Amino acid sequence: MLNKTILLVEDNPDDVTLTLRAFKQHNVQNEVVVARDGMEALDFLFGMGAYANRDGESMPQLILLDLKLPKIDGMEVLRRVRADKRTCLLPVVILTTSREEQDLTDSYTLGANSYICKPVDFEQFIEAVRQLNLYWLVLNETPTHNGILV
Repeated sequence: MLNKTILLVEDNPDDVTLTLRAFKQHNVQNEVVVARDGMEALDFLFGMGAYANRDGESMPQLILLDLKLPKIDGMEVLRRVRADKRTCLLPVVILTTSREEQDLTDSYTLGANSYICKPVDFEQFIEAVRQLNLYWLVLNETPTHNGILV
């Protein structure tokens, strides 16, 4: 079975640590690439900057995207992901602390597949990550393009 990469776009080091710990606790074996801001996420996805040598055909199976990011915010990342034919079908789950109705509405309008408010409680967060893994990386079917998982 293909190893399904997760792109975690998160600028808060504590949230990165918590997410990685939650993945480990539920034996998520997927490679997790962490982008610390929106620009780094776009560079990874489109093979630019520090990722210029990355295989552009190899896309993550899932993008976990925070909204409040430095350089380029999560909404703009989502907008650019949906606007490009190479990435427009990638599952994007908004994983954020924002409970603002406008963020929720804008995320879905721009094409987010799911919107999850980060639980404050560690055990609830662990359970949310378990469910994310089960649904998006095990149960969910994604289209293929020329035999390449997109």
